[in-house]
Amino acid sequence: MDPKMTMEVPPQVREFAEKSVDQAEKAISSFIESATKSIATVPGPMTEVAKQVLAITEASMKAQFEQARKLMQAKSINEVMQIQSEFMRDQFGAATEEFKKMTSSMLSAGRDASNKTTT
Repeated sequence: MDPKMTMEVPPQVREFAEKSVDQAEKAISSFIESATKSIATVPGPMTEVAKQVLAITEASMKAQFEQARKLMQAKSINEVMQIQSEFMRDQFGAATEEFKKMTSSMLSAGRDASNKTTT
């Protein structure tokens, strides 16, 4: 490997970054938990869709925090590129699956609402 392609990150910087990621993850988790509780108190035809959106958001955020942790441990530019490439591929696949689920849920909620207004 080309010595110019290695990365030297001081331990203090790495430790600060790790603590920052941990704090951000806790804050986001707290926000999503509060939002989930709020949604549960307001029933309606789109409540399930809103819950799904929050679940998707939570899964995405967890993946992003895990990604940040992996990147902090990378020792070379090549490793960063590999980690990032895998992350993007995984995220695209997850987004495609979630889009399919959301579309199906929204169509189902729309049919249910339509059935309630016609009966």
